[in-house]
Amino acid sequence: MDTVITIPALGDNFIYLVRYGSNDAFVVDPGDASSVFRTLKKHGWTLTTILLTHHHWDHVGGASELKRKTGCKIIAGYEGHSSDVDKVVEDGRILSMGEAQIKVITTPGHTRSSVCYYMQPSNTVPKGMLWTGDTLFIGGCGRLFECDPQTMWDSLLKLASLPDDTLVYCGHDYTVENYEFALSIEPDNDAVKKRLDEIRRTVGQEGLSVPSSISQEKMTNVFLRADSSELRAALGMKDAPAGEIFAELRRRKDHF
Repeated sequence: MDTVITIPALGDNFIYLVRYGSNDAFVVDPGDASSVFRTLKKHGWTLTTILLTHHHWDHVGGASELKRKTGCKIIAGYEGHSSDVDKVVEDGRILSMGEAQIKVITTPGHTRSSVCYYMQPSNTVPKGMLWTGDTLFIGGCGRLFECDPQTMWDSLLKLASLPDDTLVYCGHDYTVENYEFALSIEPDNDAVKKRLDEIRRTVGQEGLSVPSSISQEKMTNVFLRADSSELRAALGMKDAPAGEIFAELRRRKDHF
């Protein structure tokens, strides 16, 4: 496994095309089929599998066309939103892509059936890779459309428990806004200031904000820090449990 191509699409979405074996590939959340076809053609790869993190149109919009034209299989954590889904996966399921082993992690919060995909480290993958859809963003997390805050917080804790060096590939580029929001809560947080400066430089040079890492997110993502005494103090909620801190952060971000 040596190639992950990030395809920006639809304004702020990220699609991920990943090669395995010799020239086979899978794609994560193909909201736009045409950009995936162009990339496959450029590299001479064969699409075998589509991994969907959730059912929102900007993540699934190109899946049916890709399946129709390539014969690939669609894997998702749900079945009720598309008759094109070939396999519905549950928490802990291991998907084999050549030598790569990808673990399904159920992460309800953004939607009830949201899942993330964790490629476990191996001889060919020295660091694990995590595709998070709209559950965990770089510096942020997804809106709560179908679940309560505690459910999302519990899902984020599952992701935060992965190895620190795990590479994080999220579904949207909201990174600058997420760190600006974090500084509105903790204006003197030097780690967040530094991270925001790094991201602005990278984006200014036409680079990408992904991947991040689990360790980076635990240090600078305000939502993953909902159990910290510093955030409790910043919000004036010194004795509140972490789930309530997370709920207040999400409420404020919704109106930021």
